[in-house]
Amino acid sequence: MSKTPPLVSVIVPIYNMEAFLPETVNSILASDYPAFEVILIDDGSTDASYALAQRFAATDSRVRAYTQPNAGVIATRNHAIALARGEYILPVDADDLIAPTYIKHAVEAITGDPDVKVVYPRAEFFGARTGEWRLPPFSLRLLARKNIICACALYRKADWERVGGYCEEIIAREDWEFWISLLKEGGKALQLPGIEFFYRIREGSKRTSDRKLKRHVVSVLNRCHPEFFHRELGGPLRLQRSASKWFNRLCRILFPRYLEVTPAFANLKDKIATLPESFAHGGTVLYKGRNELKEFAWDGQPVVVKSYQIPHLLNRFIYRFFRPSKAERSFRYAKLLSKAGIGTPIPIGYCQENSWLLLGHSYYVSLRSTCPHTYRDFATSEFNRRDEILRAIARTTARMHEHGFLHKDYSAGNILFQEEANGIRVEIVDLNRMRFKQIDVYEGCQNFERLPGTLDMLAVLAEEYAQARGFDPDLCKRLLIESHKLEQR
Repeated sequence: MSKTPPLVSVIVPIYNMEAFLPETVNSILASDYPAFEVILIDDGSTDASYALAQRFAATDSRVRAYTQPNAGVIATRNHAIALARGEYILPVDADDLIAPTYIKHAVEAITGDPDVKVVYPRAEFFGARTGEWRLPPFSLRLLARKNIICACALYRKADWERVGGYCEEIIAREDWEFWISLLKEGGKALQLPGIEFFYRIREGSKRTSDRKLKRHVVSVLNRCHPEFFHRELGGPLRLQRSASKWFNRLCRILFPRYLEVTPAFANLKDKIATLPESFAHGGTVLYKGRNELKEFAWDGQPVVVKSYQIPHLLNRFIYRFFRPSKAERSFRYAKLLSKAGIGTPIPIGYCQENSWLLLGHSYYVSLRSTCPHTYRDFATSEFNRRDEILRAIARTTARMHEHGFLHKDYSAGNILFQEEANGIRVEIVDLNRMRFKQIDVYEGCQNFERLPGTLDMLAVLAEEYAQARGFDPDLCKRLLIESHKLEQR
């Protein structure tokens, strides 16, 4: 028994195409492939386009016709694909033509190799221009500089879903952005050997008008795919696209970028390297003040990025040559705490951009903590395990001090905790102001001064801290109370 061929959904967005639509649809219906559907979706045309689409649907069961208020070609294409039943998607513009053999050859190519994600034909112009549309051999490096795949290419609907469909922010060259989304993490793009697609050139056609939107296209591509362009071009796509790689090399000499990534998160290196380009345009803001915290989802992992305010001129010079930036210190100190068994969100990496003489932007990246509370919550919430939580915080503080770590910004918002079945988990954040030294009982107790609390809360902290470090509990209690300027009963 022969295997049932997979269904192909041919997608045809329509806007005022009554003069060309019949020829386009007839070229599709003439295909020799046995299993396809045609989805005609009218985008609020003011001519007879939708009536023509309905006529095709009424006379051929393979055709379905829909209409919608005008939303633009990208939204229309996404809407049509969402309605598609096929395993494979083939977009065809409403004034173009395909050869009868194209769908069959494309399906054979994509089903014959699971690594193939896109299949496209050789193409020929007709109308106001004639001759073969010569597309260069596919490579990611070349795709980073220009679109080298025609829009009429076959791909899996599952891949369309995986990348979130066509980007509706871009208003030109949307297929270029889509191919980058589809292929940037791997997979093959295969061009068929025969001319099986015919691209109509008209005065004022979209291909011609799109050229006027070059700046917009480049801007959106850079916002959507900064890590791809960094990997392939060494930096963002430039308006002079063919010179992007060389211009980026010059920029790296003039504005060197430094980064370090924990080996376990090497797959995130490109994302960290492009934070100077991508931070402002993505993520969810968690906090915005002098510094800014955002949460991102990178490769399915929730990460937090802290962007540090650019310091004043003198410190920019000092951080450039004589002292690590706050981002670098936060990363290195988090690794030291983790190595010592002291809780902190898992460090991933840091990135900073410099000029020859001055520090520029800097970013610290960690996994998002799952701790739902900070010490600050004691002021507004009741905890049944309050004393247990306080003792866990005191032990964590003692462990830091025993290792010679003095947190100079040890405040209520920088101590996180979570109640768990087998104890209390404590994590310390905002680490760039750490000092490394021997810490005696006086300096250790003074370190609690920014943690507000009642006398009995301070007594619990003092007792547990003293026990963990082998100090006199009464002395620790007196020192904590004095640091908070409270009167002991």
